[in-house]
Amino acid sequence: MINQGDIIPYLQMCTIEGGVNLQQGMNFRLRGGHSIILMSLREDAPYADKVIDDGRTIIYEGHDVRRTQSDNPKSVNQPMKNPGGSLTSNGKFFESAQKYKDGECHPDPVRVYEKIKKGIWVYNGFFMLVDAWQEQSDGRQVFKFRLELADDSSPTPNTKDLVHNRVIPASVKYEVFMRDNGKCVKCGSTDNLHYDHDLPYSKGGSSLVAENIQILCARHNLQKSDKIE
Repeated sequence: MINQGDIIPYLQMCTIEGGVNLQQGMNFRLRGGHSIILMSLREDAPYADKVIDDGRTIIYEGHDVRRTQSDNPKSVNQPMKNPGGSLTSNGKFFESAQKYKDGECHPDPVRVYEKIKKGIWVYNGFFMLVDAWQEQSDGRQVFKFRLELADDSSPTPNTKDLVHNRVIPASVKYEVFMRDNGKCVKCGSTDNLHYDHDLPYSKGGSSLVAENIQILCARHNLQKSDKIE
């Protein structure tokens, strides 16, 4: 079981997802189940991902052609299909979103992980793929995908008892990670870490400022939750 806000190393992320080596940012219906997206909002990120609507919505940019297909992938349109005619990851996500918009199916559930620093990731939660489109960017066509944080009422196959909050902005996550030295502020543990709201969102706490976010280990996070309840 993984909870939104959990801080995990890369290898643990791969283990959680069934031992798959997650090298690609877009992984459609992995092993026939939910999809997985790896995102980054760091300054050196290769794609223009965004978090909007107070952390409830992600606008995820599609991926470029492989370097084996172009000397400058940023100069050509992001592909819908591979050279052989099969759908790329862009195409698979795009087709799924269009089918949902046409009323043919439920939206695809997508687990979203965000890179904090090399080898360190945070689980942003379960989102639903609800829209997709193409737009002009620097003289070429890129894909954009709209993912909305799943509510308890949303049809989320292969998921149970999901607890959702809001996505903490990347700048805040990084600031808190560096401030707390990547350790639990209570005991100094570096295992089973979690981004925690000092004042819970449900009680008026903000996700937008580092002062209200801290890193706790699973034990101290649970102890705090018990006290709040």
